[in-house]
Amino acid sequence: MYSPTEILEKSIETGVKKVKKPLVEKLVLGFIGGAMISLGYLAYVRVSASIAADWGSFATFIGASVFPVGLIVILLAGGELITGNMMVVASSLFDRKITTKELIMNWLVITFANFIGALFVAYFFGHLVGLTSSGAYLETTIHAAQAKIAATPLQAFISGIGCNWFVGLAVWLCYGAKDATGKILAIWFPVMTFVAIGFQHSVANMFIIPAAIFEGQATWFAFLQNVVPVYFGNIIGGAVMVSGFYYVTFKQQA
Repeated sequence: MYSPTEILEKSIETGVKKVKKPLVEKLVLGFIGGAMISLGYLAYVRVSASIAADWGSFATFIGASVFPVGLIVILLAGGELITGNMMVVASSLFDRKITTKELIMNWLVITFANFIGALFVAYFFGHLVGLTSSGAYLETTIHAAQAKIAATPLQAFISGIGCNWFVGLAVWLCYGAKDATGKILAIWFPVMTFVAIGFQHSVANMFIIPAAIFEGQATWFAFLQNVVPVYFGNIIGGAVMVSGFYYVTFKQQA
């Protein structure tokens, strides 16, 4: 495994590369990123809804265990995810390798593409195919969406911090692993943990809340009330709690 100092340098270099990618590449990879996270959440819904209710929190754990497949695909096969970029691109800004404008533009483009990818999965796979629109699967979808919406803006913001602290660490540890097995394990444990805890991920919410909206069980206004504070919490979790803290700590050793 690479040292923390080496991981930081790798993050800085990767952030610069992400900013310099052509717009079309960002949009395509961002769409993939949003779709993969959503498919991971769809797997969570399908798996956890099929488990007997008396299994309690163990059903959540099993669902959380399949959710990380989305980030695994993104980091190993290719994709852009805004929550990961909140950590990686921020490290490049801290090192003055990119400008604030470049960071903001990257975040805006990837966020938009992630949202389109999430809507695609929610509507076509969830609603039209029926994977979230009937029986226990619909109940699980509605329950998950309403649990997100029920949080106050402050709760959503703080939950977003906790979520992206773990997602940022998953990306950080993935960069530190030298083989595919190590990368998969590095991603799986932190992501599984944040899902099991119940922290809120802005892109995942871009899937689960619209999935409920398409079934007439939520509104777009409620969606915005949730996603905006979660998004800003995700920024703090990735850019400050991971990238910022580690930059201050390990840059001096570089």
